[in-house]
Amino acid sequence: MFTGIIEGTGKLIEKRAMGGGVTFRIESGFDLSDPREGESIAINGVCLTAREIDGRRFLADVSPETLSRTTLGALTMGSPLNMERALRLSDRLGGHIVSGHIDCTAQVLEKRPDGEFTLFSFRLPEKFGRYIIEKGSVAIDGISLTVNSCNGGKFSVSIIPHTFEMTTLGRLEKGGRVNIEVDIIGKYVEKLLSTGADDTRTSTGKTINPGFLAEHGFL
Repeated sequence: MFTGIIEGTGKLIEKRAMGGGVTFRIESGFDLSDPREGESIAINGVCLTAREIDGRRFLADVSPETLSRTTLGALTMGSPLNMERALRLSDRLGGHIVSGHIDCTAQVLEKRPDGEFTLFSFRLPEKFGRYIIEKGSVAIDGISLTVNSCNGGKFSVSIIPHTFEMTTLGRLEKGGRVNIEVDIIGKYVEKLLSTGADDTRTSTGKTINPGFLAEHGFL
């Protein structure tokens, strides 16, 4: 589990095929204090397992399923990477709850300056548009961001100077693609409301539905 607060960037220094997937050798741009073999590290928002950790370098295997859902397959030698180590229970939750499981990719429609900030607009598959809400959270290449506006499969975010400089967003251009993880809470609520009535009753016997949520101030 992650927060979407990027610790720093790294780079891809080796990429080789492995049984339909690939193996990456990654070099972190910051010290991996107390590294543990098999720990989870988010790379551009994708939860990967680190092995053969050697100083700032480690290997990570990427499955065919992950390659099909993310932008990792398009990475080349030297590609910059957003990196975040897994959340510890004692950490501050500065972003939002991020699982590291990518839902889809999105294309950059626009990148333009907005005063000291940078405004990005993206387009993602329509079926994921319902999980994007104004002022809600979304993880873009592992970065926890707040949605400015949204309309169907399009949405925009405003990037502060610090995030622009400390992540890979500064290198992102129109037409580029990014990994998207929508807010996991929205997916669970949708699942809950789409199940049968017997599965969605409270301890008092009331059915959990849009009316129940509105009555209790959730909608």
